[in-house]
Amino acid sequence: MNVLQNLNFAKAFEELLPKLLGEALQIVLIVTTVGFLFAVIIGFFLALGRFTKSRILSRLIIMFLELIRGTPLLVQLVYIYYVVPLIIEIIVSMITGSDYKMVMSATAAGIIGLAINYGAYLSEVIRSAILAIDSGQTEAALALGFSGHQAMLRIVIPQAFKNSIPVFGNYLVMLVKDTSLMAYITAQEFLMTTKAYTAQTFLTIESYTILAGVYLIICIPLSIGIKFAERKLRGGIA
Repeated sequence: MNVLQNLNFAKAFEELLPKLLGEALQIVLIVTTVGFLFAVIIGFFLALGRFTKSRILSRLIIMFLELIRGTPLLVQLVYIYYVVPLIIEIIVSMITGSDYKMVMSATAAGIIGLAINYGAYLSEVIRSAILAIDSGQTEAALALGFSGHQAMLRIVIPQAFKNSIPVFGNYLVMLVKDTSLMAYITAQEFLMTTKAYTAQTFLTIESYTILAGVYLIICIPLSIGIKFAERKLRGGIA
């Protein structure tokens, strides 16, 4: 009963919400937008790499995908933020002989980590979508004088991307939520900002309830927008 009496949502809204909708929101938007864009690019090239005739390249890509999918995203973020700069420092020092110091921002580490992780998963989405396209279309393109590369770029890939949009949308929403993992590499996103505010005010229930509400306000309209875009691309068919 004492806990209920001490609840102060008005104070939490007044003090925490502006922080969440300020720098924290900016970081989440930047990481989500840039990270997802690079994830799609990475996924695209990894998917195409799986179709290469080079067994060495194909196996290297498979090994890379297994490495990324076999380790937690949080571990990858921590590794990129704390370990990768040290490795680069050692390599540069060995080559140049100078005492090189590298500093990587938490935002940059988050973008890199999320882009690589989601790129690995999106590559399988793109690859499956390409395989789902009727081979007869490629054969028809070749009969019309298209080269194999032209048929892939102009006929197969556009259809594969269109068919992948619903899955892309789901991954985009997941990426927004996974930005919360950046709190463990000191990025001042939603979770880190909320934790810092809670430590100062002890308004635990109020703060984390507001945090959950902010994620819902972002993710639900985003999901609705993605479904709307999907219906538009399919000619209004639900």
